[in-house]
Amino acid sequence: MSVNHIRRFGDPILRTPAAEVVDFDKELRQLVADLTDTMLAAPGAGLAAPQIGVGLRVFTYFVDGVLGHLVNPVLELSDERQDGPEGCLSRPGLSFDTPRSLRVVARGCDEHGEPVLVEGSEFLARAVQHETDHLDGILFIDRLDPESRKEAMRVIRQAEWFGEPAPTVQVSPH
Repeated sequence: MSVNHIRRFGDPILRTPAAEVVDFDKELRQLVADLTDTMLAAPGAGLAAPQIGVGLRVFTYFVDGVLGHLVNPVLELSDERQDGPEGCLSRPGLSFDTPRSLRVVARGCDEHGEPVLVEGSEFLARAVQHETDHLDGILFIDRLDPESRKEAMRVIRQAEWFGEPAPTVQVSPH
């Protein structure tokens, strides 16, 4: 088991768009295993590579008993909307109702470069959108209305972990 440190709000890698994966190799398979182990240990419903300091377009998810991962995701979102509680492992203890699309179709690859299609609604759709946002340098608090965002920032500033120095960003061989 390889559980990694989860980067916290304020770490610059969380605001940096991740690079597309081009090498589907042993290092990528290890990254998927590390993401999975870290997500399950946290525990969480999803975890993106930037959250453990790796700037690549990869995330894992564990929703409704289904464990999976997606490399280089591209999303198709429904016009129907949902609001619901959303939290993040990079901002522990913080949850706010966040608007999202009700359904998602996500296309990408698995760790071997084989095509993957993930279709879902409600919580799975929310998790896939949340993790893909991480790959684009977007945080769920960016999707909040101004009043909720102000409250979220107040809670973050009061968190015991706020202001911790950011660990060094790992340089990927990809």
